[in-house]
Amino acid sequence: MGERDLIRAFERMLGVRGERVVYATGDDAAVVRAGGASVTSVDAIVEGVHFELATHSPGDVGHKALAVALSDLAAMGARPGEAYVVLGAPATFGEPAAVELVESMEALAERSGITIAGGDVTAAPVLILSVTVVGWAGGERDVAYRDGARPGHLVGVTGALGGSTAGLLVLEGLDAELAPAEREALIRRHRRPEPQLRIGAALAGAVVGAMIDVSDGIATDAGHVAERSGVCVEVRLADLPLAPGVEAVARAAGRDPLELAATGGDDYELLLTVSPARREVVESAARAAGTQVTWVGSVVAGAGARLVGIDGEVVELTGYEHP
Repeated sequence: MGERDLIRAFERMLGVRGERVVYATGDDAAVVRAGGASVTSVDAIVEGVHFELATHSPGDVGHKALAVALSDLAAMGARPGEAYVVLGAPATFGEPAAVELVESMEALAERSGITIAGGDVTAAPVLILSVTVVGWAGGERDVAYRDGARPGHLVGVTGALGGSTAGLLVLEGLDAELAPAEREALIRRHRRPEPQLRIGAALAGAVVGAMIDVSDGIATDAGHVAERSGVCVEVRLADLPLAPGVEAVARAAGRDPLELAATGGDDYELLLTVSPARREVVESAARAAGTQVTWVGSVVAGAGARLVGIDGEVVELTGYEHP
């Protein structure tokens, strides 16, 4: 199947959601009704850097590419609007694999309420997916930023941590004592993360001080918030919520479970700061969104992220750092 035929096949697979999109795929550009604040993010995943086809199906790759981009909208508290996808594939990838990839993206798009409104297909030496997502908010004050953390704020995190890194270790052949359900859940956490769009939208605006998605590990992402806000973000390692199975995998790998949870990336939970007066509001919003918030630290005067161990000592840890 040639490029034009493949694009037409993708167009037949993709649906339009909401009233904002006037015209999606099929023309030189998409047409979208604007209004309020536009929130835009671009992400790319590359074979051999972010995933391996030996451990990820084409559907896994498609899901992950869109999920990673949507997680940025969740961190800003924006409502999903439109996505634009560039697929670069080697000749060996094949039409069935490309269709599986796009079907998986469309399944996540449907659940998330976003329209894949356009993109491009090109030849590439390895599989590459670049996804641009556009979210919407009523105005610039209805969005959460990284720079709103203030001394006295509580530090919380949604869901549980360490699952994606543990799943990767299992995929790479680590032999850990896990129940079958735990093993599959960890692998799925790595292959098919879920963006926290619902809780992100509920906490944006005047609720949280600062918010960021946990993509590089809380040890690094807490530092991003601290830098942008001009404060010190203190995290208590003993309070980090561990995904089921993480402790067993960490022990089998000869690593401390809390260290793995703090430094492992790709969890795509949300790290947030909030005034103590709004603690119950956050907890209630989390319950309504089907998740939970664990309070893991506080914001104090100073600079950078400070990770505190079980005995109260400061622990030097770093998550993923982009080259």
